Amino acid sequence: MRQMLIALLLCLASHSIHAWNGAGHRIVAAIAWEKMSDAARAEATGLLAAHPDYARWTTSQPEADLARQAFLEASTWPDDIRSDPRFYDEQRDQTIAAPPGFSDNQRHRNWHYVDFSEEGHRQGDGELDAQLIRLSGRLRQSRLPLSERAYALPWLIHLVGDIHQPLHVGRKSDEGGNLHPIEDPEHPRLPVSNLHRWWDDLPGPPWLRGRFLEQSVARLLGSHPPPEQGDPLFWREESRHLTATQVYPPVSGLTPDYRTAARRLAEQRLVAAGWRLGRWLNLLLNPVSRETASQ
Repeated sequence: MRQMLIALLLCLASHSIHAWNGAGHRIVAAIAWEKMSDAARAEATGLLAAHPDYARWTTSQPEADLARQAFLEASTWPDDIRSDPRFYDEQRDQTIAAPPGFSDNQRHRNWHYVDFSEEGHRQGDGELDAQLIRLSGRLRQSRLPLSERAYALPWLIHLVGDIHQPLHVGRKSDEGGNLHPIEDPEHPRLPVSNLHRWWDDLPGPPWLRGRFLEQSVARLLGSHPPPEQGDPLFWREESRHLTATQVYPPVSGLTPDYRTAARRLAEQRLVAAGWRLGRWLNLLLNPVSRETASQ
């Protein structure tokens, strides 16, 4: 059974573009929205309203909640486009014309991760840290075309979440845990999976929204203190250290102690990502002093 599982993982070993499932990204975005200034929220709202997929994010939402709901749903957009026929994998597919309103319709799978050797040397083609820095610079430039900044914002919201999932700053040798098989009979959907996917699902079911999402956000904020702010390279190094020291289960498998520690660590990373994203957007979308933004 284990040999069959490993063979299956090898067949599916194109690097996962998920980091946290939809629940995790919406939790991060909800925390960030709470920590953003009014001016930063207003700027974010204007940018997302100019995005070609804004109507998709706000369908069937109460009018009073449109701005916040668009922000939360935009957080999953860079994962959603992996199955969107308007977009293509630039390393695999033939180029297709960008739909109206998009200057870029590549899926950019390698933006979601960055890999290192077990000795700490950067390996592979992952660009997560570099793209966070690049996208931050584009959002800060208010003179850029609105369409370019509108495109950059969902990516930045998403990638701040990604860089806080430790296995997205992972080991090249096992593709960020994608080649590390996991058997979890307690998992309601994936009793046979891999370590990376198992960590992605720790925030809750991917469809989590509404009242249950709000309850999760309130519980997490009440259970974990605000983090030190730092910057994308600081966040990357945190995740790299956690991958090296805490993320992999013991040889005996998913023990009760490991499950408890992993869930606690995942919660801490979600809260840290949300706080940091909110503060970061205060800097990028509403020029204030770094001291004010980090309060």
